[in-house]
Amino acid sequence: MAKVNRARSTSPPDGGWGWMVVAGCFLVTICTRAVTRCISIFFVDFQTYFSQDYAQTAWIHSIVDCVTMLCGLGFALCYSPAIAMVGKYFSRRKALAYGISMSGSGIGIFILAPVVQLLIEQFSWRGALLILGGFVLNLCVCGALMRPITLKDDQTTSEQNHVCRTETQGFQRASPSSTWTKEWVQTCLCGSLQQEYNFLLMSDFVVLAISVLFMAYGCSPLFVYLVPYALSIGVSHQQAAFLMSILGVIDIIGNITFGWLTDRRCLKNYQYICYLFAIGMDGLCYLCLPMLQSLPLLVPFACTFGYFDGAYVTLIPVVTAEIVGTTSLSSALGVVYFLHAVPYLVSPPIAGWLVDTTGSYTAAFLLCGFSMIFSSVLLGFARLVKKMRKTQLQFLAKESDAKLQLWTNGSVAYSVARELDQKDGESVAIAMLGSNPT
Repeated sequence: MAKVNRARSTSPPDGGWGWMVVAGCFLVTICTRAVTRCISIFFVDFQTYFSQDYAQTAWIHSIVDCVTMLCGLGFALCYSPAIAMVGKYFSRRKALAYGISMSGSGIGIFILAPVVQLLIEQFSWRGALLILGGFVLNLCVCGALMRPITLKDDQTTSEQNHVCRTETQGFQRASPSSTWTKEWVQTCLCGSLQQEYNFLLMSDFVVLAISVLFMAYGCSPLFVYLVPYALSIGVSHQQAAFLMSILGVIDIIGNITFGWLTDRRCLKNYQYICYLFAIGMDGLCYLCLPMLQSLPLLVPFACTFGYFDGAYVTLIPVVTAEIVGTTSLSSALGVVYFLHAVPYLVSPPIAGWLVDTTGSYTAAFLLCGFSMIFSSVLLGFARLVKKMRKTQLQFLAKESDAKLQLWTNGSVAYSVARELDQKDGESVAIAMLGSNPT
């Protein structure tokens, strides 16, 4: 087999072939996330054809999303590696690069939503799915753009793993059945895994992981139920597809502008807070949705929700990299997107069950809204506690330094006073001896 040429660099190049990687990731997000979200346009057709309720029909979309984030199957083999590759090529302009890459989801929704509706009308839902399947084959082209790159940190890790493998093979050849050899192999493997996944023990990452669960639960149902909700209040099929297009195009603006803004010097240190703000705003949009009963009211909602959805999606890799670093970014992103799987699986059916039970979308939308707000508040509270603890430790450190300095100065002062007393005593003795020569 031909050997793959691997580019070598001491630091991310922040350009060059990296822009081709961004283009590849852009196409990947169109072929994966955009196509997945456009499945909501099929929702009413699925429900009518199979004669099922909301909860049962929602499993179609939720299983697609879940398998994408959970396994090494299908879209998952393209989505996570493409995002991780962008992080390898960019450092200084990472948020902008991710903004452009992730905007493929919004552009895809903007283009595909009306196209899918036309395909359903012309070729039925079966024909539309076949055509979408042919379009998704472009993922093969995207994979050809992903040129591997070796950074300085990767070289160090690779050298350590190579030494470990060499020593292990040598010990196995020398004494393959030795108990000591087996223990060495286990220790080496455990050390390698511990080095790659040591971020799992970081408290900041644990909090991020918990918040991702609530955030993922809240964000998924809208892309399943926006079209059915619009149809239930009297909006036509074309207008409902138009809402999805608006959501998609504003999502693009959120991806790019938020990525560009948070790369600026004034906001560079506040990317974490911007991420929290975007999630919280989407939660507030959810809480307002049940009161919007017409197309003119749904359009501003789609604009607002789409913008902040694109904003926080762009910042997920940035916030993850801030917590775990660039070296472990690929593994950490894999865990983060893996954590999306379970909420993606259960949230649309739960929302559908609430719609079937209550006969209204209100309970489902409110639950999603509060879930996203809780995700934002949890991260904000954790960051506040960390900052307070850091301030307290700094105060204790300063106080201990002051006490140490005071103790040292006191000792010096006591020593000087004692020397002065000794000199005074000697002077008095000499004077007495001078006055009494006997």
